[in-house]
Amino acid sequence: MNSIVIENEEIGQAKATLLVDKNPNTCKAIYEALPLELNSKRWGDCLYSYTPLHLEAENTQIEVEIGDIGYWMDGDAFVIFFGPTPHSTDSTPRAASLINIFAKIDGNPEIFRKFENFSAVVRKGD
Repeated sequence: MNSIVIENEEIGQAKATLLVDKNPNTCKAIYEALPLELNSKRWGDCLYSYTPLHLEAENTQIEVEIGDIGYWMDGDAFVIFFGPTPHSTDSTPRAASLINIFAKIDGNPEIFRKFENFSAVVRKGD
């Protein structure tokens, strides 16, 4: 349980490293629920997709980093951050409310910028 892979016809595969030391319960729950289908919408420079999961808060935060992937409890959503959001006060992404960050994109998260809507499947990595 080290990584996940986000697969989409246009971008191919984007790998993300699970942050097990940061949010172990969230990582485990997400990993065990895979594969997950994402039908994401854009909010500023992030993509969010509702999930069938209902997870508890764990080491939550509002200020996040570009490339972070989180689970947003208020919306039961999988969220990919690639830039500022409507709640940001600078170029740093800011979640709408508390979020569990559970993974980090390996490589350039800018690949998600071209999407207003994004469909993908998240699978277990290595």
